[in-house]
Amino acid sequence: MGVGQRAGVFWRWWTAGTTSQVGSAVGAVALPLTALTVLDASAFEMGLIAAANYVAWLVIGLPAGVIVQRLPLRGAQVGADLARAAAVASIPLAWWWGHLTVAHLVVTALVISFANVLFDVANSTFLPSIVEREQLHARNSLTSATYAASQLSGPSLGGLAVQALGAVPTLLLDAVSYLVSAVLLRTLPARRADAPDRWPPMGELIRQGWRFVAHHPVMGPSMWAATAINFVCGAQHALYPLYLVRELHAPAGLVGVLLAVEGVGSLLGAALTPRITARLGTARALVIAGVVAVGGAFVVPLGTGWPAYAAFAVGNVVFSVGVVVLSVTTRTYRQIASPPDLLSRVMATVRFVSWGAIPVGGLVAGALAVGLGARVTLLIFAGAVVGAPLVLLLSPVRRLRDLTDHDRDTDDRPAVPVPAGR
Repeated sequence: MGVGQRAGVFWRWWTAGTTSQVGSAVGAVALPLTALTVLDASAFEMGLIAAANYVAWLVIGLPAGVIVQRLPLRGAQVGADLARAAAVASIPLAWWWGHLTVAHLVVTALVISFANVLFDVANSTFLPSIVEREQLHARNSLTSATYAASQLSGPSLGGLAVQALGAVPTLLLDAVSYLVSAVLLRTLPARRADAPDRWPPMGELIRQGWRFVAHHPVMGPSMWAATAINFVCGAQHALYPLYLVRELHAPAGLVGVLLAVEGVGSLLGAALTPRITARLGTARALVIAGVVAVGGAFVVPLGTGWPAYAAFAVGNVVFSVGVVVLSVTTRTYRQIASPPDLLSRVMATVRFVSWGAIPVGGLVAGALAVGLGARVTLLIFAGAVVGAPLVLLLSPVRRLRDLTDHDRDTDDRPAVPVPAGR
């Protein structure tokens, strides 16, 4: 594939992702507001819905890498988009027929969750095949910046749409975005890779990916740092709407704006990541990003009245900056340092562990908030963010300037036996 062709494929891939991300950001406001305002969901039910959005990573997170390796990437992505569109569209239909329940929202979130797993693993595996290695960091920063922009605009649009149309009809915008994404992705080239006559057992393939990540002195600690961050993100996803609506009494339009400020932090983080990592080094940037995230998480639930809105916005921005720097840097390193035949399984392993912490965080936070309230629970979870920089400081990462320094040091050493599958 020539340079021009690669660029064309990348921009179609990017446009498809951007479209669905904006729709998902709108849906991220409309779905919890549907639960709160239409069905009067409790704190625990909100935690259950938030957990359902990510629980598939715990169920099929590890097999997803093997499944994606055996499927055409384009087919996996298009199929996931169509499944998500159908699931989201079922909510307005059930509402119009008078049969919408919290259980329906949970089931819908589960379907979306399972489709997201396959889509995300396929998407992250597809990118290195259309982008040159030296461009990966820049392209990953661009995709993170795009995601941040969608998080910035989507919730605001979602809040306004909810006020104009109602929470349930707004979900149709999310369903349409998945359909547009599927049409665009259908134009991408199908993967043409030589498959073996007989695939090894799935369990063996999963274990190879797991051993590679778990025994890697850089990827392993980075995965556990991301897990600590995502555990807290799960709590935030579950409690932010509840905190803003029930404790701060913010109107729907303001809820959308305040949730959108996460996009400001993500956009800043994506824009600054190449500069920060070039100046400080990727390894040092990871540790600093973890410390920044800790500070932001503690600021979010402070204050009352309008100062509370300001604290929520500022803390959310700071937290998001730290998270995005960590995410872009570690994702790029995995794409560079993983053997091509292991890449999908490496991505699936890391996301199984780190993203699997999101539903756990959501469920724990929902249960705690029943007795303690959303504000106190958010402060408790802010303390858990400390685990991110701590695990990096206790690993070989603390001695490196750049994550790739480890690979160069390894290449200079005599060969030694390594665990099977590495």
